Amino acid sequence: MRSLLRPAFAFVAVGLVLHAALWVGAEALLQRQGHDHPLHKLSQLKDREVDWLVLGASHAMPLAFPGVAEELERSSGKRIVNLAGPGTGPLYARFVFERFSQRHAAKHLLYVVDGFAFHSRSWNEDRFVDARLLRRTPWDAATALGLVHYARREGVDWRAALDYATGFSKLNNRERFEPDVWDGQAQFDRSGRASKTVAAKRMAYLYPHGPDAVARKRYLDVLASLLEQAKSRGMDCVVLKMPLPREFKFALPGEAAFDAALASIVAARGARLVDASDTMPDAASYFDTDHLNRNGLLAFTAATLLPLLRSVHPAGATAQRPS
Repeated sequence: MRSLLRPAFAFVAVGLVLHAALWVGAEALLQRQGHDHPLHKLSQLKDREVDWLVLGASHAMPLAFPGVAEELERSSGKRIVNLAGPGTGPLYARFVFERFSQRHAAKHLLYVVDGFAFHSRSWNEDRFVDARLLRRTPWDAATALGLVHYARREGVDWRAALDYATGFSKLNNRERFEPDVWDGQAQFDRSGRASKTVAAKRMAYLYPHGPDAVARKRYLDVLASLLEQAKSRGMDCVVLKMPLPREFKFALPGEAAFDAALASIVAARGARLVDASDTMPDAASYFDTDHLNRNGLLAFTAATLLPLLRSVHPAGATAQRPS
């Protein structure tokens, strides 16, 4: 029996060594190829304190595009770190915020809110187990513990923690040599056209189960807890609704109910709500159905974003809508 155990142990040991070597190699490659993943950007952050922390889904991501981010900091005179991620709802945003707060601080929080992200677990719990995000998440013990906590307390699938702990998605990443860059960046200089058909298809993707009042309450409560955590750290909090083209905005299901609930949540937490969704209705200001292109973002930045970033408001300021 002992003569069989030794080769078995040796085989397992060799397998573990090979796995570890491949994992180390995958982590090293991630550091070179990583770019857009919020936790990768956080791992590269040297500043202990910044002026603004930006969280949200893809509507916030053009603010961090090359050239845009640098100009935004130069024009505002503020140090800004953008940890938004594509298709990430408030649960994932709060997870990122908690990782940020372990080693860094910010004076202000800017949360770019999208109604779709509050109506389905597809953009919240399910994002944690998405291999496309896991394979771009750099290893960190605090992140591993955080995933375990979210699996125990927040309904996140345990496979997320197991995948992250074993490096499964990283080792099986067929795109390991491709830069982690959101494809919206390549379309940034395009101009879109209004289309009810395209807007309807986009709605079907963003709202796979339609507007869901139960889910909306669940994820608005998550946003409320995020704002409370930020306020407890002395941060001034702003919740921003980005501009939307007319056809897209009109197609949003349940948006009036969401807006009313959002305003109540934000006001109760002493934060500010800036609703700019009506300010740029022309489809030519967007590179697709709903994301600002370069010209649109420049106009929005000058009219709304820069004044917001430059200003320092007391906590508890009332909600506002840009003129």
